[in-house]
Amino acid sequence: MGTGYVGSTAAYTVMLSGLARELILVDVDAAKAEGHALDLVHASPLTSPVSIRAGSYEDCRGADVILFCAGAAQLPGQSRLDLVEKNLRVLRDSLPSVARYCPRGILVMVSNPVDVLTLAALSLTGWPPSRVIGSGTVLDSARFRQALGHHFGVDPRNVHAYVVGEHGDTEVPLWSRATVAGLTVSEMEALTGRPVGDREVFFSRVREAAHEVITRKGATYYAIAVVLRRILQAILLDQHSLLTVSGLVEGSYGITGICLSLPTIVGRAGRERVLTPSLDPGELEALERSARVLARFSRLADPPPMSNGAAGRVGAG
Repeated sequence: MGTGYVGSTAAYTVMLSGLARELILVDVDAAKAEGHALDLVHASPLTSPVSIRAGSYEDCRGADVILFCAGAAQLPGQSRLDLVEKNLRVLRDSLPSVARYCPRGILVMVSNPVDVLTLAALSLTGWPPSRVIGSGTVLDSARFRQALGHHFGVDPRNVHAYVVGEHGDTEVPLWSRATVAGLTVSEMEALTGRPVGDREVFFSRVREAAHEVITRKGATYYAIAVVLRRILQAILLDQHSLLTVSGLVEGSYGITGICLSLPTIVGRAGRERVLTPSLDPGELEALERSARVLARFSRLADPPPMSNGAAGRVGAG
């Protein structure tokens, strides 16, 4: 849903992945969706077999996964939370039209502010929290891993590091849980002779990464498209992957009633289990602060759930 920079690049990435049998592009600008579909179709003889077309909400009947990428993009100087009211309107306009056709799919929210909109999608659809997922801090965690790998001269695939909380300015890096091939950051500093230095300054480059990209080229879309491919892979192949997706928090760390990112096992059922590793006091305090910020904005995103007379047939898109 939505074929702007993020939606169209996600469609391209999914096509190349071989994960989908059928890919349907939906946009309020039908001609643009058709143009993207045609462009992708021309490459289909060179990829794994996949049916690609533009369509309507009705054409998405029975979809396994819905990627919701529609909405206003973040502009230079804006925070993701600045987009709340505008993108909530887009969500409220779109979800009812999609809901009736995809009663058993998994909704992946991508539009920002993703945590607030994920909560709104839960409220609007009445779907169980396991089936409404935000892309969350999966990209932030990837940026954190890349930055640590680059600093230590190590393949970032050997780095395990997570960012939790808001996908935004209050996100929290879990330094206490970061490892490189099983070694802590402090151990890597000693072994390599490459001190990280001020950790807040180091992570500020990760936190500001999206702003840096937006300032230079107007939008981010390549990296988030790969993130969406990774989330789809975990769902469609039932991989039980540990990803920092956003979803409804129901008591973890004393937080409840909002959506934010925590380490989560993702598989064919969606969000299968949320993990709560022990955090150091500073990380826990930062996570609580992030939750308070999101709670203020999330009050805007809590309309009464939709109903069409049968809870099992309420859908999302």
